[in-house]
Parts: sequence; C-alpha cells; structure tokens
Amino acid sequence: MTALTLSTAGAATLRADALVVGVAKSPKGGKGLVVAPGAEAVDKAFGGKLATVLETLGASGAEGEVTKVPAPSGLKSPVVLAVGLGQAPEKDDAYAAETLRRAAGSAARALAGTRKAAFALPVEAVEDAEAIAEGALLGAYAFTAYRSAANGTAAKDAKGPVAEVTLLGGKPRDKAYKAAAERAAALAEEVNRARDLVNTPPNDLYPESFAAIATAAGKEHGLKVQVLDEKALVKGGYGGILGVGQGSVHGPRLVKLAYTHPKAEKTLALVGKGITYDSGGISLKPAGHNETMKCDMAGAAAVFAAVVAAARLGLEVNVTGWLALAENMPSGSALRPGDVLRMYSGKTVEVLNTDAEGRLVLADALTRASEENPDAIVDVATLTGAMVLALGNRTFGIMANDDAFRTAVHETAEEVGEASWPMPLPADLRKGMDSPTADIANMGERMGGGLVAGLFLKEFIGEGITWAHLDIAGPGFNESGPYGYTPKGGTGSAIRTLVRLAERTAAGDLG
Repeated sequence: MTALTLSTAGAATLRADALVVGVAKSPKGGKGLVVAPGAEAVDKAFGGKLATVLETLGASGAEGEVTKVPAPSGLKSPVVLAVGLGQAPEKDDAYAAETLRRAAGSAARALAGTRKAAFALPVEAVEDAEAIAEGALLGAYAFTAYRSAANGTAAKDAKGPVAEVTLLGGKPRDKAYKAAAERAAALAEEVNRARDLVNTPPNDLYPESFAAIATAAGKEHGLKVQVLDEKALVKGGYGGILGVGQGSVHGPRLVKLAYTHPKAEKTLALVGKGITYDSGGISLKPAGHNETMKCDMAGAAAVFAAVVAAARLGLEVNVTGWLALAENMPSGSALRPGDVLRMYSGKTVEVLNTDAEGRLVLADALTRASEENPDAIVDVATLTGAMVLALGNRTFGIMANDDAFRTAVHETAEEVGEASWPMPLPADLRKGMDSPTADIANMGERMGGGLVAGLFLKEFIGEGITWAHLDIAGPGFNESGPYGYTPKGGTGSAIRTLVRLAERTAAGDLG
C-alpha cells in the first residue's frame, strides 16, 4: 500500500522524485491555461511561464491529461507533472472534490515506479485534502500478484505503484486534516483489497477460500464472523445458494460479518452477490462472455470491504455483511432449467435460466438478513447485462422499495463520486415471473431485465424493511483502459457509497 503523509512544506523546498501540480482551462470567456492554486511557488520557479511552457508542449488542461516537464533550478524535485483539471471555476468558487480526486488518481498512475511524489493541488478545505489523498491512493494501485516481476525475476516494464504520496497543504498537526488522511487511507486500502479479490483468478478464489479470507480479516479487525458450509446450508434450507453451487466441486458458503458499536442505535445490513465464477451453468454463456466472469463476486467483495472499513473507522452504527458465495458451473450435478428450488424463505422458484443465478443466492441472503430486522438493507451485485445496456459501463443502477431511500442512496453515491442512477420497479413487470409450477420464476420479460431482477429480489425482503438494490454490472469491472483513479480490472465499485451510507446512518441522516 502506498504510504501517505501530510506536509506544510513549500512546493519549492520539499524533496521528492516528482512534484504534481494542477493546470486548467481558463474560466469561461478566457483563453489559454491557468495554473491551479497550490502551485504558485512552482510557477514562480518557471518565471511565471509554467502555463506557457505546458501550452507549448500541447497541454490542453483537459481532465486527467498528464504532462511531464523537467524542473527548473529553484525546485528540489527533478520533475514537474501537470495534471489537467478541466475548466477552472469562476472566481471565489472551488474545484469539485471529484475533479481533484480524479486528477490525483491520474497523476498517481502516471508516476508508477516513482519512490516519492509530492502533490501540490488546490487545497482550500479539509474536504479537498481528503479527496486528493483518496484519489492518489486509489490511483496508485496495481495487481501484480501473478506477475513474475512481483517475485523479482522478469518483466522490466512492470512498475509498482508510487511508494509514497506527500500531500502539501495537509496540515499534519490539525486534527481534522489528520482524521481525513486516516479515513482516506483506510478507505483506499479496503477498496484496493476488494479490487485484489475481484482480480484474483477463480482457481484461487472460490467460496471456501473467500470465506477463509473474510474470517482472517474478521479476526484482525474485531468482527464476528460466521461461515455456513454446505452441511449448514442444507440444514438451514438455503435452497437458492445450494442450487446454484451444486454443479461445482467447490461447495457454496454463506458468510456473515458483523461489526457492532456499543453506542450504535441503528443497524445497516449489506448483502453481496458472490459468484466466484459464473459460467452460466447449464445455460452456458456464449463464447466471448466467460473470460471476465471471475468478477461476478464484485458485490460480495464490496460488502466485505465496506464492513471492514466501518470497523476500521469506528463508525457508531452496527453494520452486518452477508456474502452469498457460490461457483456456477455445468456438470452432471448442476442445476437444470426447469428445476424448482425451495428457498430459505419457503417460497419455491422455477429456474428457467441457470445464468440468472445471482438473484437466487441473493434471495436466500436477503431473507436471512431480514430476520434480524435491520433499519435498512442494501444489496450489491453484478446482476444483469440489461443494466449495462441501460446505463453503460460506468454507472450503477439503484432500485428500492422506498423512493426516499432510493434518492438518499443516489445522493450519497454522487457525494462520494460514484456514478449512479435511480431506476423504477414497475409493478406490471412482476406478472412476467408468474410460474405455472412454482411461486415465482427466476426470469420474466426480456425487456427491462434489470428491473425484473430487482422485482424478484423485492419478493424476499422482510415486511416493513427499507431496502435498496445496487446493480453494479457495468462499473464493477473495467475492461477498457484505466482513467482517473479507476484501474483496469476490478474497480471496487459501490464501496465508498456503502461506507458513506453507514456514516450517514450513524449520524441519523437517513431517518
């Protein structure tokens, strides 16, 4: 993990391998580039011509654009890295936190292999410092566990993340700034832990090994952990989780992680889809759709990371995480289209498509979570391709049984910089899941498939319990190039939203 330090040193006097500054397009109506606050001393070392030098090199100030220039005499760092901030705000306005977060992430990625980088981006308030720290630590991520270079043998081009980030203007002796830095470090570490899990190949990450990782983390951070193995699942009647997992040599698990605070008055339950590999089962996925299906446990990884983060931050709220873990494989013992499962709730489900398996494991976990009467339940899942078609690769959908809660979740996601969009649960789509054989089918109308999945899950929420469903099928795994603080591969989508929801719950902001 990249180290984070705060410093009140001047940008010109701090020794580092690279110095990061911000550059932006002139405010509306202006022309050319402007150097962002925080880099005044750097601009002075360039004779007040830093913006001109960058323009000469082709810099436009666009968000995330990175330009490196040799440092002139007068600076202790040999390299200046200018990162674009987009349009500069009008006078007296500040840069948005997400703009700073993404800029810091882009800079950190560009400085892979660097020992120490100093960030002299605009810091007008503690929130700015936290955003920069968070972005830098999230951007300084690399998954190298399976590269020979990680063992010191080959791959010369494999550069590790920047080793140390120093945030200038961070006021290390100020309690608020120190707390912000600690929050950013803890949150980034847990997001990166989830990214590692999503990126781990399925021959190493399967239900039992995931449960073992959760158990070890629970011991480290004082969580109560309960793991239900196959025997316990059979005894408890968890037909959904068992049905999905019965085709694999790796048996399913249901993991409960509980963080409690002695002063807590509210309880938030989080439920994550944990399909450690999804072949589609007997309803096998077509060629070209299997290669990234190790990511189908991103929801469980998000829930796991959020509960650990809540514990590390000492939030005054009880947070319970439920990881519904199974591997969906075709075999002689696999679930078949046409089979009927008796769920943990007692309802029966006719399975029309074994590739609609995530809702089956979630249904059991949602029923179990409801039994504890939490103040709210939020589930997270890479659930439907339909949601990707609707919202693209960077935005997750939010459905809920309470409009106010759905709005609150959406606002929370926006606050932390995660793209989301509220989606409806149209009652007319429920009829499509009527089954002549069972209480409900696991499939309905093809059009609006993401909403149909949400309606299915709603059937398994306890009466009177507020619930929201986050479908992160798009942003949970990034198959294109990295951008901002988001790497290629596992992203850690929804974790920051869940942690902020827990903080808002602790503060009583969610009712």
